[in-house]
Amino acid sequence: MCARERGWSTVAEPVQRPTEEPLDRWRGWKHRTRPAPGNRTDDRRFVAGAAVLGLVVAAGAVLTAGPWDSGQRKAELDRVAALERAGGAHHEGDGPQAPEPAPSAVPVLAALGEPSGARGPAAADLRASLGPLLKAPGLGTASTAAVVDVATGEQVYARGAATPMTPASTVKIATAAAALSALGPGHRIATTVRVSKDFRTVTLVGGGDPTLGEAGLRSLAEGTARALRAGAAREVRLTYDTSLYAGPALHPIGPNENIAPVSALMVDEGRLDDSDRGPAPRTADPAGEAARAFAELLGDAGVDTGSAGPAPGRAGAGAETVATHHSAPLSALVERALTNSDNDIAEALARQTALKAGRPASFAGGRAAVTDRLKKLGLPVAGSAFADGSGLDREDKVTAGMLAALLALAADPAHPELRAVHTGLPVAGFSGTLGTRYSPASRGTGTVRAKTGTLTGVNALAGTAVGPHGRLLAFAFLASGTTSAAEAEDSLDALAASLTRGAR
Repeated sequence: MCARERGWSTVAEPVQRPTEEPLDRWRGWKHRTRPAPGNRTDDRRFVAGAAVLGLVVAAGAVLTAGPWDSGQRKAELDRVAALERAGGAHHEGDGPQAPEPAPSAVPVLAALGEPSGARGPAAADLRASLGPLLKAPGLGTASTAAVVDVATGEQVYARGAATPMTPASTVKIATAAAALSALGPGHRIATTVRVSKDFRTVTLVGGGDPTLGEAGLRSLAEGTARALRAGAAREVRLTYDTSLYAGPALHPIGPNENIAPVSALMVDEGRLDDSDRGPAPRTADPAGEAARAFAELLGDAGVDTGSAGPAPGRAGAGAETVATHHSAPLSALVERALTNSDNDIAEALARQTALKAGRPASFAGGRAAVTDRLKKLGLPVAGSAFADGSGLDREDKVTAGMLAALLALAADPAHPELRAVHTGLPVAGFSGTLGTRYSPASRGTGTVRAKTGTLTGVNALAGTAVGPHGRLLAFAFLASGTTSAAEAEDSLDALAASLTRGAR
């Protein structure tokens, strides 16, 4: 997550590795109280009806649907399952660069009292409103823009829309869409425990879930203890396996409070404080810390792991899985990653996509897998480079046209598996990284939903806005060479807000 996105005074640049904390202090996670998951509201809240319901809908969405939502509605999950059994739809082969017209658009508009042929925003109107705003000094030395009418799939405005730019955290939209497309919204990441045939060795096996917390780890320990009691084991050797991930663990930006070393095994994203989002001191050894915490919980359950402490290792031949913990559904992880701009989850999503594609779970493997998956979705990826899944790497490159087309595709009823891309977008003035960027009286409050992006000299905003006649518009605005993050954010917010008025 980029620091400016949560109102911190610094931005996502490399910082000095935090001083190591005593293990006992880190173990404070055992006493934390986590927010309870919210209830899902109707995912259709982001379509044309938002123009009528306005702030009432937005406020209700914030109160009832947080970043820990359970994911897609059951009907959508059932539909995705049916599509997968039938071989899927629109995932393979050469697809269009923009989605087909949304079948529900005309009926929705008609229900709102608009004529069935109500038009979307005219290109001339958008040129008149966006052109001057794109010249704002706050947008730095270069800026690009793309706007797509979701109901028709038509790109109704473009300025440098095919020019690759550094996207910062807006690249998480692409990472999320690739993971949802490859794995499905109901996929869960498993952390397991394996016990040797002689009941003398226990191995904690990381599956790549950065959100594993106290409850999950304790459940694994208790399940393991039950299995060991059945085998009459009194003392065991504890090992931990992180072999699912390959390549360097440290992000290219170096030790940083915005992301932990990427590991297949970690607890609470390796955070050393009580936070669950934003920058925080991180452990330099997430897997080792998780294993030591697991050893303590095994002790609480009556299992002696000896004085040597856990060591890296892999389960031997004949070992059996005795306990499994599953993460929240992938849709919920995506929502949390987008709402809070969570870098650790985003990197996990890229690696899970790589694993599904049969590639190494590394920065390089994630880059190739995300690119391939977006190509299969028919998106214009020419010029794109996905150096990481989070957007912290300045080598990332995407175009405004690709991001806008992807957001439009995610709203297409033919792709219910991508719905969490929209439900995870922060709501202007209400939630996530847009919670403090729009005042209650600002145009766009409640009707703009967008992913933010912030690095030093780079600012971006990509999402949706409810435009004229209740039309849903997908947009992407990318800027570089900015000198003031605050001025850049104000300029980007003004661009998004301008889409909510337009000429009729």
